[in-house]
Amino acid sequence: MLLPIELLENLSSCKTSLLLKDGRILKGKLVGWDQFMNIILEGAEEKKGDLQRRLGTILLRGNNVVSISSG
Repeated sequence: MLLPIELLENLSSCKTSLLLKDGRILKGKLVGWDQFMNIILEGAEEKKGDLQRRLGTILLRGNNVVSISSG
């Protein structure tokens, strides 16, 4: 079993998909994080239902994240 920080280390510099509490999905390149699982994504794109928009580089608070996966 991987600890969350180990998972983030494995996904570093990879395309990553994050499911947020409000149902949105964010995809982007994982470039940084901290001990609170605050995450920095480059080239982030947001998808909710049929709507999709580009966000660029973002800092996401870790307490909003439900799941993290590659791709």
